[in-house]
Amino acid sequence: MVAEVRAFNRFYTGVIGVLGVGMLDTPYSLTEARVLFELSTSSEAGAISRTLGLDPGYLSRLLGRFETDGLITREKSARDGRRQVVRLTDKGRAAYAMLDERSVVDVGAMLDPLTEEDRRRLLAAMATIQDALDPPARREPYVIRPPRPGDLGWVVHRHGVLYSEEYGWGAAFEALVARIVADYAAGHDPAREAGWIAEVDGRPVGSVFCVRKDDTTAQLRLLLVEPSTRGMGIGRRLVEECLRFARGAGYRRIMLWTRDALVGARRIYGNAGFELVEEHPGEDSGQAVVEEVWAMDL
Repeated sequence: MVAEVRAFNRFYTGVIGVLGVGMLDTPYSLTEARVLFELSTSSEAGAISRTLGLDPGYLSRLLGRFETDGLITREKSARDGRRQVVRLTDKGRAAYAMLDERSVVDVGAMLDPLTEEDRRRLLAAMATIQDALDPPARREPYVIRPPRPGDLGWVVHRHGVLYSEEYGWGAAFEALVARIVADYAAGHDPAREAGWIAEVDGRPVGSVFCVRKDDTTAQLRLLLVEPSTRGMGIGRRLVEECLRFARGAGYRRIMLWTRDALVGARRIYGNAGFELVEEHPGEDSGQAVVEEVWAMDL
């Protein structure tokens, strides 16, 4: 894994052109360009040092060169003499504008030959890297919507990947999910069956389906929430949507099948009013599992 990360770093630093003498065919290094960018929005040296993770002494020397070149002015804060206020001069703003314009052109040139689908894949991968390495302290709002083209395949794929990674369940489990999704896609009755996808920042992060078990009983199926968005209340909200639909469709009872290892999901089911009514031992990919049936009256 370390080797793969290092290989990607070498590849991407070449793509964005940070290995040359100056960024974007300018006299400024990557660090200098980043400081100019921060100076376009911030005027306090201490805040810039913290944002970029730069040693204060190194930043001070860099700002000294900027001042000598006429890019900035520096003065003590009127409110706190220990703080230094830095402002771009007209020459500094022109340097920043040049870097910003060239960066826009370079990124546009990188995206231009890609298909729309490849652009979406690229941006999603970038968001994944950022989210994994620097999880946001505050999660963005999510939306619950009906499935769109491509979502059903995503449901099968993510069930297969996540439950293999988290519990070691194999091809048999993924095949079960694929059959459930295929049956739903082949001819569900919209009046009595529906599905929902949870979405954050334009990407799917959760799913649930309400399908017919018999004339009076609905079945909740394929509840899933991506690990990166757990704790936001998405699972609870998906279950609530399923229950609302089941009541509106005229079902008198709803049930679901799960396994005892899915502690988070079981907690959601219990809080929603489901009760455990049946359990028996099972096996998946050589591992012992406990199959459970939960149900509640509507």
